[in-house]
Amino acid sequence: MVTLQHNAAPAVEEQGAWAGLQVLLLGVLGATTGLSTAGWLAGLAYGLATWILLSYAMERSGARSLGPADRVTLARGVLVGAVTALVAQRSDATTVLVTFTAVALALDFVDGQVARRTGTASALGARFDMEVDAFLILVLSVHVAFAHGPWVLAIGAMRYVFVAAAWVLPWLSGELRPSYARKTVAALQGILLVVAASGLFPFAGYLAGLALALLMWSFGRDVVSLWHSRMMSKSVAVEGCSRV
Repeated sequence: MVTLQHNAAPAVEEQGAWAGLQVLLLGVLGATTGLSTAGWLAGLAYGLATWILLSYAMERSGARSLGPADRVTLARGVLVGAVTALVAQRSDATTVLVTFTAVALALDFVDGQVARRTGTASALGARFDMEVDAFLILVLSVHVAFAHGPWVLAIGAMRYVFVAAAWVLPWLSGELRPSYARKTVAALQGILLVVAASGLFPFAGYLAGLALALLMWSFGRDVVSLWHSRMMSKSVAVEGCSRV
């Protein structure tokens, strides 16, 4: 979980520094692994989009500065930008890609600890953390799909399809109870995909298939829960009307 808190320094200036760090990391990749035009464009587009969207979200929420956990999440975001660039150009620098991804996944546990220990968790921070996670899974699924087929893309796309479906079916936007199973499945997605991407496991396609099966179970479970909540709400409303 990431946090946002009110300090004196404007967040936009620090975010600009993080954007600069993104460009610097892309430059290092260009010098060591050789980024193509596609890689540069993807990495820069990701960095720019992160800067714009986070600035907009912070402005809407009234947050003026970044907290310590935000900086951890932004560090993860910079690594995700590098992974995005490598995947966009279909780079054969597998070791670099897996290393950056593994560090980004590890830091996902760090920002939550920082948020809780500093007592500065926020809804906006949690959303930012979730979006970074979701995009990393999407990028990883694209990379694995190159080797094992387009069906792997369903892993990265499922969360975005769920959000889009909620626009048509508002009941899908209902509140879900905290679930350890949901968190475990979400964490396993990154682990299984990065192992599959490493090429070290002889049956990587099975790992991706396991990740997809777990994700379908988790989303299906949540959809059923939301549907039951909707039916219960309707029943309560009908009962209330009948009493009137």
